Amino acid sequence: MKQWFTLINKEFLEMARNYKWIWMPITFILLGVMDPLTTYYLPEILNSVGGLPEGAVFEMPEPSAQEVFIMSLGEYQMIGILVIVLSTMGTVAGERKSGVAQLILVKPVSYVSYITSKWAAALILIVISLFLGMLASWYYIGVLFEFISFGRFMESFGLYSLWIVLVLSFVILCSALFMQPVAAGMVALVTVFIFTIIGGSFQHLLEWSPTQLISYVSERLITEKWPEHVWPATGMTLSMIFVFIGLAIYFLKRKELAD
Repeated sequence: MKQWFTLINKEFLEMARNYKWIWMPITFILLGVMDPLTTYYLPEILNSVGGLPEGAVFEMPEPSAQEVFIMSLGEYQMIGILVIVLSTMGTVAGERKSGVAQLILVKPVSYVSYITSKWAAALILIVISLFLGMLASWYYIGVLFEFISFGRFMESFGLYSLWIVLVLSFVILCSALFMQPVAAGMVALVTVFIFTIIGGSFQHLLEWSPTQLISYVSERLITEKWPEHVWPATGMTLSMIFVFIGLAIYFLKRKELAD
């Protein structure tokens, strides 16, 4: 266990040197407040750029606080996932390419400790950043529109963070599979977006899919009821997280032993 904490402290130190503890939370906070601010100040924005043509009438119904919060989550589905992939794609691949992984694994360091320490360190950073971003969104929505109950906010954060952790786990798997960080990032990014599109197109057939978690968060916020298939989807997500991490350990060990 002491070995594992030494490895995770190494990851935290590297994140500090790369300023990830600063720029990633700031990025997620900016993503979180972008939609509440632009939605609320849209009429002023239109007027500041010249307004509408003479005689034109633009009536936009004011969205509910829940709808604005769902819009903010949409930013994390696009830009947020891109940030996660780009910041973690070299977690294992970068060290394999530079030879650092070989130096660490030559010592009495297990592959399980090596992978799980990297996964846990990235998870802590990303979950904290996501929480701060969603909290900022929740606060600004409350000030500009109306406050969503904090209990609903925590439910949304808990359910959506599962999806984000699944994405992170898949990126770690890709990083263990490929020597080049760019290749790992591209494969992870394309795969996540393809499955997101498939999940959105066949919602009636893939109710248990982790890609449905975002829609289940939206449904919970709007109807204040838990969707019927939210728990099977949650169980599937947790199972896939463990499978991805297990596969990352297996493939890394196989490739290092082969080399």
